[in-house]
Amino acid sequence: MSRKQDAALDALEARIGHTFEKRALLQEALTHGSALDGARVKRSYDRLEFLGDRVLGLVVSERLLAENKSIEEGELAPRYNALVNKHACAAAARAADLGAAVVLSPSEEANGGRGKEAILADICESVIAAIYLDAGLEAARAFIYRFWGEAFDDVKATPRDAKTALQEWAAAKKKGLHYNVVEQTGPEHAPHFVIDAQVDGFPPSRGEGGSKRDAQRAAATAFLKARGEHV
Repeated sequence: MSRKQDAALDALEARIGHTFEKRALLQEALTHGSALDGARVKRSYDRLEFLGDRVLGLVVSERLLAENKSIEEGELAPRYNALVNKHACAAAARAADLGAAVVLSPSEEANGGRGKEAILADICESVIAAIYLDAGLEAARAFIYRFWGEAFDDVKATPRDAKTALQEWAAAKKKGLHYNVVEQTGPEHAPHFVIDAQVDGFPPSRGEGGSKRDAQRAAATAFLKARGEHV
């Protein structure tokens, strides 16, 4: 390892508040696939990213359950999804300035790899895994709590998923609920759906989106708003 790389790791450890016993884990966590030279002894962050995603999910799930004892799964799920996704991971990576230490090929660096959302998100999850393997769950939890910052507080104001809200609304009235695909257009890689939300005994409401799920949510939102329900 060059002095420059070693200094970058020292600075990163100071930023994240964790000094690695097994620094090779941190090196692996920061190595993008483009930087590999074909040697079998070297790995990119892909395997660690796989583990880090699961560690992040566990920590977030535990905290959401602890802080929301009276909330059912249907309302916890959208809060979880707001915290465990590529955008949230990339935001945490920026807060920790992980991009400054990532190891890229010259061409990937020239293409702005240090600032790419996808790379930052992947690096964040791989660093979480590296911390977990180096020092255990509490150390990984400390990193997550620190760099997700106010995100945990922000999701407390996140409204329920519209589909869940409509399902509960229909169940309270003992009415059946179903969604009908009215139209699907566009190419396979970029489809567009038009879907109606239909509750028995009520006029349907229509929604559109780039996936069936998004269109269903839009239809559910429209249905609830038409009846003065807050979503």
